[in-house]
Amino acid sequence: MATVMREACSRSRRFDFYTWMAVTCMLVAFVGFIPTYWMPMARGFVNPYPVVHLHAFAFFSWTLFFIVQASLVPSGRVALHRSVGLAGIALGTLLVVMGLLASLDLLRNGFMAHGQAAGGESFLTDPLAGIATFAVFFTLAIRNIRRPDRHKRYMLLAMISVLNAPIARPLVVWVWPLHGAPPSWIYIPSAWLSYILIVVAMIYDWRTSGRPHKIYMVALPVLLIVAAATVPLSHTALWHAFARHFAELAGPLPGQS
Repeated sequence: MATVMREACSRSRRFDFYTWMAVTCMLVAFVGFIPTYWMPMARGFVNPYPVVHLHAFAFFSWTLFFIVQASLVPSGRVALHRSVGLAGIALGTLLVVMGLLASLDLLRNGFMAHGQAAGGESFLTDPLAGIATFAVFFTLAIRNIRRPDRHKRYMLLAMISVLNAPIARPLVVWVWPLHGAPPSWIYIPSAWLSYILIVVAMIYDWRTSGRPHKIYMVALPVLLIVAAATVPLSHTALWHAFARHFAELAGPLPGQS
């Protein structure tokens, strides 16, 4: 009986860790958008493009949903966790769609409309890289629903993969004040800072089970490489051609007949 109790307590602590990681991700997301979203709104400026607010609503809804889902398991409500997870699939899909629409809006209305087409096209690598990595990890999490040890780690990786956006905001406002389109290299420090949370999860695995989970061991170097690859990619003619075609999804570009 004592052994069973110790194992139950160990499982509870393990799942509690993921709840706290979810809370940490939510706080990073909220604080990161203070200089570019919350502060302007507090001063009376409201972005005129609805897609920006819809994207913000979807993103913060996801962070709250992530906390709720992570907290259901340690409280013993696994069945509810699985039932609500069906809504999570729809919400995660919406997050990808809104991320693409927000990227399109930023490129056209944020950069191209103000004569910063080249910089905007280069910077497009940053949001699309975050969206792509989120989609990959989210899909893997869905495929591993019946394997909790993998599912929860893929979900955490999916959440962390979109934290580069809120982390980048304070960097370009307070650390490296910029005018015009941010450089594509900003993805490297912002993404790598978010990956500290992966290191924390690896340390937790090492302390509780003797070694980091292989999912983290594979995902971390891949994510580091992807982040570094965005810079050379953003300067290629092929990428700029792709970015212009991407922008044309919303109609003819400024200056086109």
